[in-house]
Order: sequence, then C-alpha cells, then structure tokens
Amino acid sequence: MQKDEKQIALIVVDHGSRFKEANDMLSDVVRMVKELTGMERIYPAHMELAGPSIAQAFAQAVHEGATAVVVHPYFLAPGRHSTTDIPRMVEEAAKEFPGIEHCVTAPLGVHPKIGEVVLERVGLASAAKVGG
Repeated sequence: MQKDEKQIALIVVDHGSRFKEANDMLSDVVRMVKELTGMERIYPAHMELAGPSIAQAFAQAVHEGATAVVVHPYFLAPGRHSTTDIPRMVEEAAKEFPGIEHCVTAPLGVHPKIGEVVLERVGLASAAKVGG
C-alpha cells in the first residue's frame, strides 16, 4: 500500500428496531455487499434502538485501518433521518477521529433495480417481462 492510498470503509445505516430479526437483516445486506465488492471494511449500524450505533461502527472502521469512511443511509427516500439525523450523528462520531475523511451518501432513492424488487415481491416479475 502506498503511503497516501486511502483505506475506505463503508457503513450501511438503517433505522434500527426493537426486533432482533429486523436488525439482523442489515447484517445480511452488509454480507451481500461484501460478497459483491470483495471489500472487507463494510459495517452495519443502526441509527437508534439497537447497536452497533453509527459512532461504534465509525470507531471500529478507524481502529481496523480506515482512513476514509463512507456512510450510506439504507433508506428509500431522502427524509429527515437520511438528510439531517444521520449526517449529524456521523459528524459527531468523526470528531473523535480528526483527519479521517468521511461523507454521507444519498439514500437508495429511485432506481430501476428497486422497481424490479417491488415486482418480484408482489409476484409480477414474470408478467412485467412478457408485457402483462
């Protein structure tokens, strides 16, 4: 590794739930993204109600060698949590680690793959492919 080469970590943040099964789904998403990318530094975090928190995931990423942290709100739409709360929490976590670059991405938003998932969930995927 060159001295100035960034070691990027990704933190995927959902809302968090009181239900373990719901929180476990984020770990499944993180595992999927790791398999798709080959990246090792991908961490789950929950905005509230469960751990790990954003601050805990940020600290873990830095302690494991990250020099830059990208935070992705795993939300569909750009609401208060993804545009205000999560960026604020990330800024608070980053204060503990001066010099670590960080950013928060847009949420999932509108994407053709989201449409495909909706069709699959309602059982219309094959009908859409053949025109109805």
